Amino acid sequence: MTDSTRIANDQSYDVETAIQSNTQLQPERAHLQLAIEGMTCQACASRIEKVLNKKSAIYEVNVNFAGETANVDYDPTETTPEQVTEWVNKTGFVANLQAGDTLFSQADEDTATEWPWRLIALWVCLVPFLFGMAGMLVGQGMAWMPPVWIQFILATIVQFGLALPFYKSAWASIKGGLANMDVLVVIGTVTIWAYSTYLWLTHGDGSLNSLLQSSHAGGHGPAVYFEAGVMVIAFVRTGKYLEDRTKKHSLNSIDLLLSLTPDEVEQQQPNGDFHNVALQEVQVDDILRAKQGSRVATDGIVVDGSGWCVESHLTGESVPLKKEPGDALLAGALVENGSLLYRVRAKGSDTKLGDMVQALSDAQGSKANLARIADRVTAIFVPVVVAISIITFGLTWWLTGMVDTALMHAVSVLVIACPCALGLATPAAIMAGMGVAARHGVWFKDAQSLEAAGNIDTVVLDKTGTLTIGKPTIVDQVMVDRSLAVDDVLQLAASVEAHASHPLATALINAAKERNLPLLPVTDISVVKGAGIQANIAGLGMVKVGTAEYTNLTLPKLMPKVWQIASTVAISINDEPLGAFALADDLKSDTPQAITALQDAGIDVILMSGDKQSVVDHVAAQLGIKAAYGKMSPRDKASQIAKLQTAGHKVAMAGDGVNDAPAMATADASFAMFEGTDVAQHSASARLMGESLMHIDAAQKIANATLRNIKQNLFFAFLYNTLGIPLAAFGFLNPMIAAAAMALSSISVLMNALRLTRFKTEVELDNTVSK
Repeated sequence: MTDSTRIANDQSYDVETAIQSNTQLQPERAHLQLAIEGMTCQACASRIEKVLNKKSAIYEVNVNFAGETANVDYDPTETTPEQVTEWVNKTGFVANLQAGDTLFSQADEDTATEWPWRLIALWVCLVPFLFGMAGMLVGQGMAWMPPVWIQFILATIVQFGLALPFYKSAWASIKGGLANMDVLVVIGTVTIWAYSTYLWLTHGDGSLNSLLQSSHAGGHGPAVYFEAGVMVIAFVRTGKYLEDRTKKHSLNSIDLLLSLTPDEVEQQQPNGDFHNVALQEVQVDDILRAKQGSRVATDGIVVDGSGWCVESHLTGESVPLKKEPGDALLAGALVENGSLLYRVRAKGSDTKLGDMVQALSDAQGSKANLARIADRVTAIFVPVVVAISIITFGLTWWLTGMVDTALMHAVSVLVIACPCALGLATPAAIMAGMGVAARHGVWFKDAQSLEAAGNIDTVVLDKTGTLTIGKPTIVDQVMVDRSLAVDDVLQLAASVEAHASHPLATALINAAKERNLPLLPVTDISVVKGAGIQANIAGLGMVKVGTAEYTNLTLPKLMPKVWQIASTVAISINDEPLGAFALADDLKSDTPQAITALQDAGIDVILMSGDKQSVVDHVAAQLGIKAAYGKMSPRDKASQIAKLQTAGHKVAMAGDGVNDAPAMATADASFAMFEGTDVAQHSASARLMGESLMHIDAAQKIANATLRNIKQNLFFAFLYNTLGIPLAAFGFLNPMIAAAAMALSSISVLMNALRLTRFKTEVELDNTVSK
């Protein structure tokens, strides 16, 4: 292969970049996302990762306990998605492949509305024990407690029937080589049941009549603890149920996105009538109707009618957009006014909404670096807790001489120790943060990208297409050879520039079209790095379009002021200069507000552009940017960012062109502007779906808030176990209180993460006001 040189597509001619095409071929790599059922704590997620990472066909796997998903990168030449699914199923969980023609694997409606019968039965069995304990609170002692033989029956039903999922999970965990929290619950509750059963069976003379007459009513019953085991299982199961509901219905932004598409649509029939049909039955090229107040079901093209649509679900901007025949529609858009007929262009996962759902799902399933801390702790957590529990039992028995007291202390240690809060701390916040970011039109590539964005202290901005609209226009021209008309020179320039794709080239081409100037055929096209583009035109010779130096043009010293603040494009034939055009690009309307917001947040803003220094200085002065660099090549930008990083700065880069890709790849975090090139979006760690620079401010603030939330969750989870285990060991917490506290620890982490879903930035506040 040979090197191919491409001109930059968002700057002046000083910012071209060479793209190497002689890189080594990478091994085949495919991506797969699985929905995982049956995980009960972070140790379950770690077990799946451990099993899959042992397979030679697996490159990387991230299991998200909070999202109940697994993101797997694998070699498609060595394995299949079905085989990967089978490997997960052998670990004791249920893995489901995402359907290829849907937005996302959605839970069955019956499952979503299913009553938690097992949990209800648990609490039914617990009611007699609660009634007996209420008697203790009002001074009745154990009089209201049911007979011991009834306690035994209820506890046995709970322990070996209703608690069966705990046993299955614990056994599968042990077989997988890791112990999860269900191991702790099973050990603790079985120990309580066995000890209480032993006391009951050895009470009295051991006859059946003696066992049936055992009761607390007269104060002569055995000191059993059946109620403790039942309450532990009931509280833990209740905590898991509430945790699961919160994860699936409150933290999961994907469900909200999926709800944007209607289940039924109005489809035009061959005779022109409209019938309601299921969305799944719609095919590409069908004609659908979207009325006022309804949602657009698929991506499409308006063929009739007009109206105003809000696409804030993708762009984060709630300003309605006028839609007329020929305009594109996006799935999920709300028709605020009017009625539209549109032709289906894409459906399901092929729509932009589908792409967003998949991107959000992948991002939520990834892991931030902070999550590795919790992973390392939970990997050894359960064995350490079991060891502490055994030590507690031995020391308490030795010091007090009472085996029942020692047993209760040991069980309390087992129950209070919960790795769930640690496992939920990071992924719960990531899920919430990703959802909020998507609502603001920011699509983070993964959790590491969000984490990096939350740590930045410097933002480097490109000029054209980032700070400015990206659509420069001709504001002045100067002709050296006055024998040629301006339109003739413009026609030559546009004919050559038709083979380039940067904004300045587009401006010249559009100007030629507006003046009805036909483009001339050209040959021998080549790009000269850092200078411009040249091509041969029959009958004329070699035409060069680019910088003044490249075309041998020397501009007069006394030029209008506009030439100092505009980009220059010069033209020559056979190295004889013809003239030059001055092109200017207006700032985006909210660019000053965005720069001020970033600076107020303590972020240093730096402008780097390939344009000439005078233009860059002018723009920087307008925006109050102190550091501005002009005539920067792609390599220069990347080198300058590397210097900032060496000095200890965490740098983010925002741009939209091919020439920005090296700098984006170098920066700690990077943002690709709306409608940026594929290369820029591939290099960026986040995509901005709106044209406003305020999305960068929103991304930084959301990421920073997410990081704070993660650190709060981790602090609370570590503090909970640091305080809870010693309190349980010294007898300040009985097993029932320990079980309730364990459940509350996970719920509190989820509630803290839920606070992020109410997070609002200036973008959202401004949109609310405008609406």
